[in-house]
Amino acid sequence: MTEAMTKKDIPTKGAILQRDRETYAIAPHIPGGFTDTATLRKICDVADKYNLALKITSAQRIAMIGAKEEELDAIWSDLAQNPGAAIGLCVRSVKVCPGTQHCKRAVLDSASLGLKLDRIYHAMELPNKMKMGVSGCLLSCSESGVKDIGIVGHNKGWRIFVGGNAGPRPRLGEMLVDNVQSEEEVLEIVAKVVDFYKNDPQQGRIGKLVEEMGIEAFRAKVLGTAAAAAGSAK
Repeated sequence: MTEAMTKKDIPTKGAILQRDRETYAIAPHIPGGFTDTATLRKICDVADKYNLALKITSAQRIAMIGAKEEELDAIWSDLAQNPGAAIGLCVRSVKVCPGTQHCKRAVLDSASLGLKLDRIYHAMELPNKMKMGVSGCLLSCSESGVKDIGIVGHNKGWRIFVGGNAGPRPRLGEMLVDNVQSEEEVLEIVAKVVDFYKNDPQQGRIGKLVEEMGIEAFRAKVLGTAAAAAGSAK
């Protein structure tokens, strides 16, 4: 077996082995996809220095492709940025739409809420990978309906979905609760979902757990019987 055939991803360096079985892709963390010109210039300078290709990803990051294993430490040192959680059993990403800060259609501030969720959960270790999406209106540009935890703003408050994914077996999330009135309440509910999932013995994604239990039982376990009854009645 050749050395190239034995190479693997290097999670500690945020490095994903590429098709050539020799080089790696990395992705600096860009919370919610919001960045600035200085950060972009640095990424471009490092890409030029190490001859890396760049790819905008669906997780609102910039993948830097073609890194040699022996250069990974130097690349991260030059970037002086944290890795995005592109691999591993953890919260991979919190996808965020422009929200009321920029978008004329947004009704709630998805950017504010999404960045708070990112600060709390990005890269948190879990039984399986998890993705979150926060959208400021029902158009759901962050694809919240196919996220493990999806949050959508509308005229009456926040709607929270659980159990979605867009993998080999796509699954639409199911509504956990609707008309949540504040960011603080959303954060409390998401914390309960994550805590319940983190302590459940099954090792699949959260959609598998919702399927096994049924959304009503899942809601009751996570929110409590009284809250679940109120949530399902909305």
